Amino acid sequence: MLSELQTPALVVDAAALDHNLRTMAAALPGARLRPHVKAHKCTALARRQAALGHRGFTCATVREVEGLAAAGLGEDLLLANEVLDARRLGALRARVTVAVDSEETIAAAAAGGVREVLIDVNVGLPRCGCAPADAGRLAALARRKGLEVRGVMGYEGHAMLVEDTQKRCQLVSDAMALLRAAHAEVGGDVVSAGGTGSFDRNPVATEIQAGSYALMDTAYQKLGLPFRCALSVLATVVSVGPSYAVADCGLKALGMDHGNPAIDGAKVWFCSDEHVTFAPEVPVRVGARIRVWPAHVDPTVAYHERMHLIAGDQVLESWPVDLRGW
Repeated sequence: MLSELQTPALVVDAAALDHNLRTMAAALPGARLRPHVKAHKCTALARRQAALGHRGFTCATVREVEGLAAAGLGEDLLLANEVLDARRLGALRARVTVAVDSEETIAAAAAGGVREVLIDVNVGLPRCGCAPADAGRLAALARRKGLEVRGVMGYEGHAMLVEDTQKRCQLVSDAMALLRAAHAEVGGDVVSAGGTGSFDRNPVATEIQAGSYALMDTAYQKLGLPFRCALSVLATVVSVGPSYAVADCGLKALGMDHGNPAIDGAKVWFCSDEHVTFAPEVPVRVGARIRVWPAHVDPTVAYHERMHLIAGDQVLESWPVDLRGW
């Protein structure tokens, strides 16, 4: 029963999760989607994605790659981050591709026994990725090092949460023009890009790296996407004031970089280390259970050791968040 869970507890609505997985599988069947496991960090959920035809996965950490390989989900794993020590990756019994954007990361991939790479291209988000004009040179260097260059990768993350649909589409289009040009110089079969906010707006990519769609959050909910918020943090009201209440779900249980969480029928005032203070429309009592909806699902999940799949008040399954850490 939901009432028996110790709070704060990560809970996932089974019906909403199933809706999200099936909706995305219909929109991007099979290899058109390479789900990003950083959003849920859970091999049990990854198995559900694989069962719907998505056999390749995107990873953010070496730990995620290792965990998926150990779980028998290593058919085609992409580490979409640069690493300077690839020895743990080269030792895996799995197909592992690594993103590279410099001479140093190419050398690390070769030294670590990695066999395949994607050239990571900066398409507008000031994070990783080489200049588009440098992609061809790096691809040639990688091939000289004995690596197979499968193609290119570029993440238009700066467009993901833009609420104006027309502006978001234009940002995606501009970013993909850069990636298309780089791909013309690099070659290969793969153009890997995209995310939940652009899953249906990116005709250039051969595969989309969406992750948040499975569980969703209130930031993505503002875009009017065909996915439902499935994940929340179950919390207990521990104190009641004259015009507010306090529950045991704070900064150490929630990803806060996209703003305050939401509570149905209430206005969230602020979060502190272990607490959320909110003004309910209807008075609540000490001991009441509430659902706190995070604005950013990825870091929220990473705070918790388990997620509980629920239907109404029933806990159907409890899944370890077994891909946490590095």
